[in-house]
Amino acid sequence: IAFILLTHAHIDHSGLLPRLVHEGFKGPIYCTPPTAALAGLMLEDSAHIQEMEAEWKYKKQKRHTGQNAKNKDIEPLYTVEDARNVPAQFHLVEYGQTLEPHPGIRVTYRDAGHILGSAFLEMAITEEGKTTKLVFSGDLGRPGTLLMHDPVTAQQADYLFIESTYGDRNHKNEEATFDELAEAIAYSYGNNDKVIIPAFAVGRTQEILYCLYLLRQQGKLPENMPIFVDSPLAIRATEVFKTFKDYLDTPEVNLTNNLSKLLPNVKFTLDATESQALNQMKGAAIIISASGMCNAGRIQHHLRHNAWRPTASIVFVGYQGVGTPGRKIVDGATSIRLFNEDIAVKARVFTIGGFSAHAGQSQILDWIGKMTHPAMRVVLVHGEERAQETLAGLIKAQYHLPVNIPGYLEEMELVAGLQPEVVVTSQPQSHARVNWELLLEETEGKMAKLRALLENAPQRPWDEQVDIRDRILELNKVLLSVLAQL
Repeated sequence: IAFILLTHAHIDHSGLLPRLVHEGFKGPIYCTPPTAALAGLMLEDSAHIQEMEAEWKYKKQKRHTGQNAKNKDIEPLYTVEDARNVPAQFHLVEYGQTLEPHPGIRVTYRDAGHILGSAFLEMAITEEGKTTKLVFSGDLGRPGTLLMHDPVTAQQADYLFIESTYGDRNHKNEEATFDELAEAIAYSYGNNDKVIIPAFAVGRTQEILYCLYLLRQQGKLPENMPIFVDSPLAIRATEVFKTFKDYLDTPEVNLTNNLSKLLPNVKFTLDATESQALNQMKGAAIIISASGMCNAGRIQHHLRHNAWRPTASIVFVGYQGVGTPGRKIVDGATSIRLFNEDIAVKARVFTIGGFSAHAGQSQILDWIGKMTHPAMRVVLVHGEERAQETLAGLIKAQYHLPVNIPGYLEEMELVAGLQPEVVVTSQPQSHARVNWELLLEETEGKMAKLRALLENAPQRPWDEQVDIRDRILELNKVLLSVLAQL
């Protein structure tokens, strides 16, 4: 690897950098200044979590086996020291700046509007006198979000590699999103209890703070309700937002500089003792904490102390991955396991879908439509199968462009004006393996929700009961066929 082009700081895009550096990569890592600042924080936080989890697993192994030798399977992917070595290799690039990281390769960074510092890449690659133009979307943001600029329009390209996270659906509008958050706050405030908001530390926490400011302006946020940001990473990331305020949309510059004036009840709990004190505090409060999927961090302590309280509310403002505690709660689990303890889930659960930092289906299509020409080839990445297939069909129907959906471990040879030629790697596609454990956990969560709804639902007319019964019987038939296949 000669160089790395980093689009933004999120761990699913930057998370292997410490491992690469540890294994000897010494080349430049190109990114925007905000991405460099955020990635430095996030990679160190990721390494710290891995080290703690590995140490916990090692102690568990030692208790069970009595052996002192550490198992390689429970070593962290990389250490905090590895993460701290990465920033030295960052090479900073501003939006609109074109660089030549290698002879014959020119790259321009453009504002993707996803999170602070995010970029999509316009690339021109010249070989044997012929130039092929590529656009790589990274994660594409949405127009009209609270903090970020709208994504700029890409130039024409021979190949467009574009994300497809929400290729099968659109997002709720801003008004509905605000109303749902206000409803959650009103519910717990009226019950003199807490609103627990699991939020991604970078981007989502800052957006929620701005949303709370707007609700306060509208008279929908109680003046005397304290707000706590209880995540060291989120607190440090908010400082990065202040440093790079010029990268934000115009109105939000005031938010980052004057947060204490705009939200006088907000408090940042960096110290662990302050965080623990929140669980002993009585009365209504809003607690924003990480991780956003509840699989690590201080949010787990807040769930432990509040999920079982019927008067509390849990507000999900981001995607919940399969198998995470957050996903289980969203799917209706009656209990979750935290700290080797089963915690009942009796709090009121709100799932608000309008805060996504990814473009929705129609927004992806609009963005493509502004740059299309008959010779462009589209390659869909960063999405689940259903989302990709749905989006591919719409692109073909609306723009009559050829679309490729790469398979696992496929490589593509690109030639301007031609369809990508798939080059199968030495490892066959069948090498991929479905994560059965996570899939089954998700299915079990839905079954638990179904059981709870049926047991607690009011008496329905007989014809509705028969319809539901028949559909459940169909599910049984499908399960029987799967069992027979196995």
